[in-house]
Amino acid sequence: MALTRDQIKIVENTIKESLRKKYKSYKRETINMPFHYRLLGRDRMAVFSFIHSLNTTFGTSIFEPVAETLSSLNFTVAQKKYVVGDTISEQAQNEIQHIMNDLTIGHSPNKVNEIERIRKVCNKGTINKLKTIKVDLYVKSKDGTVHLFDLKTVKPNIGDFKYFKRTLLEWIAIFLSKNPNANVHSYIAIPYNPYEPKPYERWTLKGMLDLDNELKVAGEFWDFLGGDGAYSELLDCFESVGIELRPEIDEYFSKFK
Repeated sequence: MALTRDQIKIVENTIKESLRKKYKSYKRETINMPFHYRLLGRDRMAVFSFIHSLNTTFGTSIFEPVAETLSSLNFTVAQKKYVVGDTISEQAQNEIQHIMNDLTIGHSPNKVNEIERIRKVCNKGTINKLKTIKVDLYVKSKDGTVHLFDLKTVKPNIGDFKYFKRTLLEWIAIFLSKNPNANVHSYIAIPYNPYEPKPYERWTLKGMLDLDNELKVAGEFWDFLGGDGAYSELLDCFESVGIELRPEIDEYFSKFK
C-alpha cells in the first residue's frame, strides 16, 4: 500500500476542493440551443457544458493540485506553478540548438548527456533575461535532486514533440544558470494512458524524447510521486470522491432545469 489512510484522506480532500472550486466558479456560456434544450433538457446540457469545460482544464484544475498534494507526502518540497527562473546563457541556448539539430538528423536522444552538455556552458557568454518561466510541478527529494514536470494532454500532437523537447532542455538551462551544480531533471508527464489496456504509443515520441529519462505515463508518473501502487490508489480516491459528491453536483446543476 503506497498511501496510509490519513494520506488517502488528504488526497481525497484535494480532489474534492479542486472539483468544488471548478463547478462553483463555473459560468455557462450564454448560448441558445433550443433544439438541444427541448431534446435533452437544460440541466443535462448544463452538465454536458461543464464536463466539456472541465475536460479542457483538467490538468490545471485537478491533476496539478492532486500531483502537488501527492508528491508533498514523499518529497521534501512539492510545488505547482513553480518559478524555475528568468535567465539563460547565450551559450546554453546555442548548445540546445546544436542538440536539436542532432536530433533532427537522426541522432538518438540521451538526456543524461544533454544535461551535462548544457551544464558546461550554463554560465558562459551573455546571460539573457527571459520572461519568468514556470513549470507545472516542481519536486525536490531528500538528497536534493530536483524534478521538473510538464503535464500534457493524453494525446499530444506529433508536431509538438520538437517544441516539448526544446522546452525541457531550456528548463534545465534556466535552472542551471542559477544552480550550476544541481542534480536536475525535466520530464513530460501524461496523467493516464488512453489506449489502456494496450501500451501507450511511445514510438510517436521516440525521435525527440529520451523515453527512459524524459517521459512518465500514467502509473509511472503517479507512482514516482506517491510510491509504488499510488496510481491504483489514486484512481480509487477519484471514484470515492465521485460517489460522495454525486448528489451535491446533481443538486447544484438541478437549478438549470
